[in-house]
Amino acid sequence: DNGNTIVSDDGKKAVLSYNVLKYDENVNASLVDISLETGRHHQIRVQLSNRNHSICGDQKYGTRGRGKQICLWAYELLIYHPITKEEMIFRVLPEKIGSWKMLEDTNI
Repeated sequence: DNGNTIVSDDGKKAVLSYNVLKYDENVNASLVDISLETGRHHQIRVQLSNRNHSICGDQKYGTRGRGKQICLWAYELLIYHPITKEEMIFRVLPEKIGSWKMLEDTNI
């Protein structure tokens, strides 16, 4: 009713896998590596929120209103060149400031 995407038995299949890289007990926040198998609209945000693990700063689906910026970062993108079919990988990490300070003690 509010225009958000929802989880439903009648919905399209949406699959992802994840790995918790770090958990900070003091702020009750996790740094998570997520791999998408499908690419549904707002898939990561909806699935994590549905399991009561919403993304920090997610004003639409979240309950963890810390910060004004959603803490969702695509650090790796793999595509195939449309002509050469060469695999191309692009990687970039956020600066270790603000909500991303959890990266400081990781090997990422």
